[in-house]
Amino acid sequence: MDFGFSEEQELLRSTARKFFEKECTSEFVRKMMATPEGTTPEFWAKLAEQGWLGLIFPEVYGGAGLGFVDLVVLMEEMGRAVMPGPYFSTVHLGGLTILEAGSDAQKKRWLPKLSAGEARVTLAWTEPNARWDAQGVTVAATEAGGGFTLSGTKLFVPDAHIADALVVVARTAAGGNPQEGVSLFLVPKTAPGLEVTLLPTMDQTRKLCEVKLGRVAVPADALLGEKGKGWQPLTRVVERATVALCAEMCGGAQRVLDMTTEYAKIRVAFGKPIGAYQGVKHKAADMLVEVENAKSITYYAAWAVDESAPEAARAASMAKAYVSDASRRVSAAGIQLHGGIGFTWEHDLHLYFKRAKGSEFTFGDATYHRERVAQLINL
Repeated sequence: MDFGFSEEQELLRSTARKFFEKECTSEFVRKMMATPEGTTPEFWAKLAEQGWLGLIFPEVYGGAGLGFVDLVVLMEEMGRAVMPGPYFSTVHLGGLTILEAGSDAQKKRWLPKLSAGEARVTLAWTEPNARWDAQGVTVAATEAGGGFTLSGTKLFVPDAHIADALVVVARTAAGGNPQEGVSLFLVPKTAPGLEVTLLPTMDQTRKLCEVKLGRVAVPADALLGEKGKGWQPLTRVVERATVALCAEMCGGAQRVLDMTTEYAKIRVAFGKPIGAYQGVKHKAADMLVEVENAKSITYYAAWAVDESAPEAARAASMAKAYVSDASRRVSAAGIQLHGGIGFTWEHDLHLYFKRAKGSEFTFGDATYHRERVAQLINL
């Protein structure tokens, strides 16, 4: 069996690595961390020129029409560069939700703009109750005046402050099965009653916001998909986003491993490189095992999602459960093996550790996904 990547995918990987080595240096990342936007118009335009903003969108909507595995290859390289900005929120969350649940008219209106870098859309899903399941959706959407009125609070919404629109997950019916009665609404950022506040976070390469909806009125055509039937398409989007996030985490962990092994070869202690000592060797070997395992389970999940395999949901949760822990452990081990310099602001390791910690809890941590795997195998 051939478990390798295609020639086109390897070309995408090498192209992306060269691009990020030139355009997304650690100096650029640190500069963007200090800005509210987290990116620049010039950098965003370059991503669009590469075709990466529309990589997975069909050609009829202005995209490249590539597969999910191709997107995972790109995400791994983005993770290696700790790329800041609203790419993940625009493509994986807002864009894929429109692609999955939107009407043809909604897709034609938004996806070409997203592909060209002319618009940004994010997903407002989580709430102060900190739940990732359907019971956590409490923002109310009531029918009024031929449209809907949205009321409630969304928390940790990525890049909402710079988005042109938000896909808001709201409840149009209560009682019974919590997965029923969940609807998706495409709400413009300028809608009266919509209040966005940028939150202070540990990982400033990814901006998170609080979104308050104070009786926000939207027309009937703001509804994405069927009323009360939004949970299933949302689940499919989140499964894909979860696997893509795992790929990004794998790229970051690989870069930490590379930096650590390079440092172990040149850092001399007691007359020889520290990489010559058994304790350092074994720690680095453990890091390598975790990185390779993380990649393998992520690639498997990406294939399962791309092929709409029956085990796709289970594979996504298996990947997130493993990679959440592995990414954090590898990043922490990298800091440990660097010693004192690994704790300094000047070294880049803290960028990767903070991204790993933030990503660990996004879409649920390892404990949450182990429980989900158990439920999926009927335990």
